[in-house]
Amino acid sequence: MAHLGSGRRRLAVPVGLALTASLAFLPSAAASAAPLGTTADSAAAKQTTGPKLSYVANLTAYGTAKQAKKAIERAGGTVVTSYDQIGVVVAHSQNPDFAKTLRAQRSLFVSVGATRTAPLTAAKTTDEGATQKLSAADAAKAAAAAQTGQEPLEPNQWDLRTIKADQAHKINDGSPDVTVGVIDTGVDDTHPDLAPNFSRSQSANCVGGVADTSEGAWRPYPDGSDHGTHVAGTIAAARNGVGIAGVAPGVKVAGIKVSEPGTSLFYTEAVVCGFMFAAEKGIEVTNNSYYVDPWLYNCKSDSDQGALVEALTRATRYAERKGVLSVASAGNSNHDLAADSILDDSSPNDTAPGPRTIDPSTCLDLPTQLPGVVTVSATGDKGLKSYYSTYGLGVVDVAAPGGDKWQVPATPDANGRVLSTVLGGGWGYKQGTSMAAPHVAGVAALLKSAHPKATPSQLQRMLKSQATKADCPAQVYDAAGNLVDATTCQAKWGQTGYYGAGVVDALKAVK
Repeated sequence: MAHLGSGRRRLAVPVGLALTASLAFLPSAAASAAPLGTTADSAAAKQTTGPKLSYVANLTAYGTAKQAKKAIERAGGTVVTSYDQIGVVVAHSQNPDFAKTLRAQRSLFVSVGATRTAPLTAAKTTDEGATQKLSAADAAKAAAAAQTGQEPLEPNQWDLRTIKADQAHKINDGSPDVTVGVIDTGVDDTHPDLAPNFSRSQSANCVGGVADTSEGAWRPYPDGSDHGTHVAGTIAAARNGVGIAGVAPGVKVAGIKVSEPGTSLFYTEAVVCGFMFAAEKGIEVTNNSYYVDPWLYNCKSDSDQGALVEALTRATRYAERKGVLSVASAGNSNHDLAADSILDDSSPNDTAPGPRTIDPSTCLDLPTQLPGVVTVSATGDKGLKSYYSTYGLGVVDVAAPGGDKWQVPATPDANGRVLSTVLGGGWGYKQGTSMAAPHVAGVAALLKSAHPKATPSQLQRMLKSQATKADCPAQVYDAAGNLVDATTCQAKWGQTGYYGAGVVDALKAVK
C-alpha cells in the first residue's frame, strides 16, 4: 500500500508497487458526524478561523463523557461520538487552540490530539495503482492442473501449500462460529468466493468514527479499492468449486471499512471504531493490513501523535479483553523495527512530508506495534524474507507468505505474488505484508475453531509455538532482484528478526 523506495505509505504492495496514499477526509454519513469543512457546530467554533480538524480526547479515570462534552463545546468543538468503555471521545473543531485548551484540563484529559494535519479543503486524491488481474490463459492453465478436491485456481496458490493449509483442509476447514473481521478498505460481499462465508451482521463502515451498519455500507464502493476484498479472500474464500480457497474456508469473514472514500487513508477515529465494533460484535480475530495515517511512526513524546497512540492502545486492549486477537502487517519499508533509529521521510502524508529520524521503540507503527497485536513479516515462495518486508528481532512475531516477484514458484502461472479475490467477481495478484497478515489471521481462525475457549494471548502463543522455525538466511533478494548477503538478520531467543518465531503452520492448527 505505499510508494516503494525509502519510505512506506501503505502496507500492501500490488504487483511490486505500493497502494498509494491519498489526502482526503470524509466522515461517516451518521448525523452526529458533520462533514469537515462545513460551518462550525457551536457558537464558540463560529468565532474561529482555523481549519476544521478531527481530534481524539482521552479521558482520565475520573473524567466522564458528560464533562468532556461540556469542555469540548467550551473549547469550540463538537462531539462526534464517545466510547465510554475506554474513555475516548472523537470531536471536530475549527479552533486552532482546541487541543491545547483541553490538554490544560489535566484532571479531565490524559491526552488530546489531532488525527490529521490537513482538513478536507486541503485534500487531493492519488491513484492506488493497478492490481495484476488473473488472465484467462493463466486461469485455464490452473484449472487444467487442478486435482480432485482442489478449487479451480488452487494450483496457483503456492502460498496455501507453504503453510500447509491445503493439508489442513482435509482435516478441518474451520468453524462458522468463528469470524475474522477485515478492518480495511471494505469487502465486496457479492463476490462468489466470499458470499457464502460473509457475515453482514458483523460488518460496518466506520469512516468518521461512527459505525454505519446499513446494507452494503461495508463495501469498497464508490472508491473501488480491492485491497480489503483481496485480504478477505486469502482468509476465508469458500471451497465451493469457484476460484480459490482461503486459509480457513469454513469460517465467517466480516468487512469493517475504515479507509476514507476514494483513498487509502486510515485515520485514528475510524480505526478505533473498527476495533470497538469488532469487540462488541463478537468477532474473534481482526486483520489489519495498513498503518494509521498520517504518520508512518507515531512518537509518544509528541502531543498529537501520543494521543493517537493512547486512543488506539485503549481500543486494542479493550478488544483483546473482549476476546479479539488482532493481527497486523509489519510494513513494506524494509525497515528494522528493532534498530536504534529509522529515517522516516514519508510523514505526515496528508500534507508535505519531511525527513525525520525516529526511535522505533518510542515512535510506533500503528497498530502493528501495539501490545497484544500479532506482528507479521512477509516471505516469498523460496521461504526468504520478501525484499520489501519490514522486520525486527523481538518485534515481528511470526512470518507468512506475502509474495515476492523475485521468488518465482513452479505453478502454472509462475507468479510469485499472492492470488486472491478482487472486485468485479474476479481474481488477481498482489504482494506485500498486507498479504502476509491474512494468512496468519486465517491460521488463528483455525486455531480458534479447534480451541473455542482459547483467549487471544493463548492463540498468539499457539501461533508462535506451532510455527515452522526459520534461521537467518545467507542471502535475500533486494528490490532490484539481486541476491545480497542477509547481514541485517539477527537471531536470539530462538527467534529471528526476519521471521520471528517462524512461518505459521495451518496443519498444526487443526490437529
